Amino acid sequence: MPPAVKVHSKVAQQAVQDILTEEALSFLAALHRTFESTRQSLLVAREDAQRRWDSGAPFDFPKETADVRADPSWRCAPPAPGLEDRRVEITGPTDRKMVVNALNSGAKTFMADFEDSSSPTFANMVNGQVNLRDAICRQIDFETGGKSYKLTDTPAVLIVRPRGWHLDEPRVTVDNAPVSGSLFDFGIYFFHNAKELIKRGYGPYFYLPKMEHYLEARLWNDIFNFSQSFLGIPHGTIRATVLIETLPAAFHMEEILFELRDHSSGLNCGRWDYIFSFIKKRRADRSAILPDRKDVTMTVPFMDAYVRLLIQTCHRRKVAAMGGMAAQIPIKDDPKANEAVLEKVRQDKLREVTAGHDGTWIAHPLINKIAMEVFNNHMLGPNQYHIRREDVKVAAADLLNNKVPGKITEEGVRSNVSTSLAYTAAWIGGNGCIPLNYLMEDAATAEITRVQLWQWVKYGSRLDSGFLITANYLDGLIDELAPGVKKVAPGVKEEHVKTVAEYLKAQIRKEWPSEFLTSDFMPYLAVADGADPKWQKTSL
Repeated sequence: MPPAVKVHSKVAQQAVQDILTEEALSFLAALHRTFESTRQSLLVAREDAQRRWDSGAPFDFPKETADVRADPSWRCAPPAPGLEDRRVEITGPTDRKMVVNALNSGAKTFMADFEDSSSPTFANMVNGQVNLRDAICRQIDFETGGKSYKLTDTPAVLIVRPRGWHLDEPRVTVDNAPVSGSLFDFGIYFFHNAKELIKRGYGPYFYLPKMEHYLEARLWNDIFNFSQSFLGIPHGTIRATVLIETLPAAFHMEEILFELRDHSSGLNCGRWDYIFSFIKKRRADRSAILPDRKDVTMTVPFMDAYVRLLIQTCHRRKVAAMGGMAAQIPIKDDPKANEAVLEKVRQDKLREVTAGHDGTWIAHPLINKIAMEVFNNHMLGPNQYHIRREDVKVAAADLLNNKVPGKITEEGVRSNVSTSLAYTAAWIGGNGCIPLNYLMEDAATAEITRVQLWQWVKYGSRLDSGFLITANYLDGLIDELAPGVKKVAPGVKEEHVKTVAEYLKAQIRKEWPSEFLTSDFMPYLAVADGADPKWQKTSL
């Protein structure tokens, strides 16, 4: 180990030896020592901003950057090799089977996800790094269960999503402090693969999640410049797409692109996390209550405004405006229900391409054909940067307009409880991407369900029947539904369901909900992996 760098885990030892080499850890330590203080100050700034909003300060576009928004002359970097046409992107975790299947899916790109669709056990994180390195070197072929998995000659272009700024990686410390999960995922991947990717005609490409302010994008840009200099590769080789999946970031779209303009490959509508953030950031606003989550569609006012502004912003600066996730998965044993699911995907993708999006997300290889067909029929060139959407006028009030038709129903409440229990229990058991009710769910779903339950209790919401939603009422539903979780999510352990049930009961009684359930449970994973308990919070 380099001086003052320690790995606090005994899991995945072979992968650790392969990936956490002395040279890679030295690079990670350099990133940590250079940028950690800035990360911490930005996280404090998030807390300060939340206190202002809680006190009634308005959400608005930043006044100090009005000149950036008004200046029509600046543009982002042109598309990097392999990113000119991104009409269908498949996403998923970094396990070996998923990596091969996604790269072979026929989609244009594969977003390999260390974030919301991965449970960050240390084994998942380091084995994922091994799998991506092997895929890039074309050494990932393997056999299991009598079946061969072999990479095609023309796999999808690889994009990697590291964890968000809020998450630590407590299994690795530098100078007695945990490193950032973002820097760990980015740094280890970049160090091992950047030069090989360039040699093969591409580059290190990333998706950046959960940002809330343009200064957080500036930090990423500084990291990119530092890292390119460290390895001696040309500046601008890195490309990054930013997920606009927090309410504050919707007011900073132009500025985020400006900060990353030499490394930018566009913005993405992270729709599910955006809904979660909309509720969480407006937690002190009793007028911001939303109905059943199934009613919060992309056509409701605040979501529609966010999409239109994102497309206009990206195309004004000549970068990709990526659409959202089709989480649907095929229903094999019911042709009629399966066709209804596929039609829902078709209509969603038609809405995106006709609005001006340059591509979309899918979660399952069998959905690729539908998404590709819709975009092929309606997007004849590699992208739609020429569609400027100059007709769009989005004000701050439009991004906050939560006039959503719908009701809070008993079915919706029960669905939220069941989904929250099932997904979170799977997550702490090491699985961050699970099928539920024919949808491929990740952490964003669990976050929406958690904060909705909190919001309804906090503000005394009522079911459409008039029944008052209380903490005691939800306690009863949690106790009723917890025993059935193993049926909807096979493989989930009973002990994890019990832990999550207790957590959810505590969450709905808090003055404010936790920022992220993943932050709450990260210490649970770290201690289970062998990290020293002294580095961890002692309770949820």
